[in-house]
Amino acid sequence: MNDQERSSTLRHLDARAVAALEMIAEMLQRIAPPESGLADLSGADAFLWRSELRRLEPVVRVNRVELSLLKGIDQARDLLFDNTERFARDLPANNALLWGARGMGKSSLVKAVHAEVNRRLAEAGAVRSLKLVEIHREDIEALPLLMSLLRENKHQVLVFCDDLSFDAGDTSYKSLKAVLEGGIEGRPANVLFYATSNRRHLLPRDMMENERSTAINPGEAVEEKVSLSDRFGLWLGFHKCAQEDYLAMVDAYIAYFDFPLNVDRTDIRSLALEWATTRGARSGRVAWQFVQEFAGRNGVRLTSKG
Repeated sequence: MNDQERSSTLRHLDARAVAALEMIAEMLQRIAPPESGLADLSGADAFLWRSELRRLEPVVRVNRVELSLLKGIDQARDLLFDNTERFARDLPANNALLWGARGMGKSSLVKAVHAEVNRRLAEAGAVRSLKLVEIHREDIEALPLLMSLLRENKHQVLVFCDDLSFDAGDTSYKSLKAVLEGGIEGRPANVLFYATSNRRHLLPRDMMENERSTAINPGEAVEEKVSLSDRFGLWLGFHKCAQEDYLAMVDAYIAYFDFPLNVDRTDIRSLALEWATTRGARSGRVAWQFVQEFAGRNGVRLTSKG
């Protein structure tokens, strides 16, 4: 091989090496931890964790209702509010699991309590607000990464996961378990975790029963999975509401929005009960759906009086 051929070969190898290095650099950039600047929470009070982008996305307008509109869950409301307010003041507080009947305001309560705590902080002249970060169920495996991103932040942060549960063969619950209590770093002092679920133990009963029936030691077989719920210091149960609670929810919405004064409240309650019968359920969600239906049929825009 002469000098000219050798030079041409080296140039060709250099080009391939550069391309390979660029590809490696791109891959490393994808798996690298997010930059600290991405954890800046000063621009909003609520954020959505975008796992695929490894960053927090501000939520300009949070989809929530006023705390006063959540009826029939007084005890859960008071307990969660007190827990959240203590945390916002940098006092000890517990992770919370809100479990139970569908449509009874579990996720609505988390968002409403967050807003009310921030309102009171502002009235008291607090410098910093409480932040809310929502993580989707399918992104739970990235929870340790999110926690490390928030660990050194100056704000108190509620990390919230709606409709949390785990199915057979799903091992992502281990990420949550480690973050809540068991990891070597533990949960950051400035972070609290709230979750809602239709299951008290976050796992289907048939899965746990199957574990018991096939294990040498049935107790130990499910202990690890059941103990996940134990890491939530605050358990709040939500149950199907009574008829009077359901009607109180409807009345609260009617009073909150600009319904015409000539609307007969007795007729509304009768129609609300008929609506619940056709839906086969009474809940806060059903009450809100009825109010939307009634307002739409009567040409009423759902604008609050405030």
